[in-house]
Amino acid sequence: QVQLVDSGGGSVQAGGSLRLSCAASGYTLSRYSMGWFRQAPGKEREGVAGIDTDGSSTRYADSVKGRFTISQDNAKNTLYLQMNNLKPEDTAMYYCAANTRYRVSWYRLLIQGQYDSWGQGTQVTVSS
Repeated sequence: QVQLVDSGGGSVQAGGSLRLSCAASGYTLSRYSMGWFRQAPGKEREGVAGIDTDGSSTRYADSVKGRFTISQDNAKNTLYLQMNNLKPEDTAMYYCAANTRYRVSWYRLLIQGQYDSWGQGTQVTVSS
């Protein structure tokens, strides 16, 4: 059974950094596509970053380009999201997601319907 466990959220001031982690079990992370999504109160869930199976390609939402970096450690079967220069508008619940069935095309990496497994979420709060 696939399980994703999100961690690393917290409260920071604007300009600060956080690193989110997503520990995967029940399948090999490097075999499938992964992504990070977020949902702020009253808003729809949106794609933040996605990574191809072997980490060869990544995709980012325009709002986080240059500030966030998605990566994976295959030995630890863990996905990361390094978030720098955080802004109050980054405040949201962050979720990691996995497609455990097939490889997601690059242009679909930020589409939540492409993923079948989700973490429980970790809260990120950025104060001004």
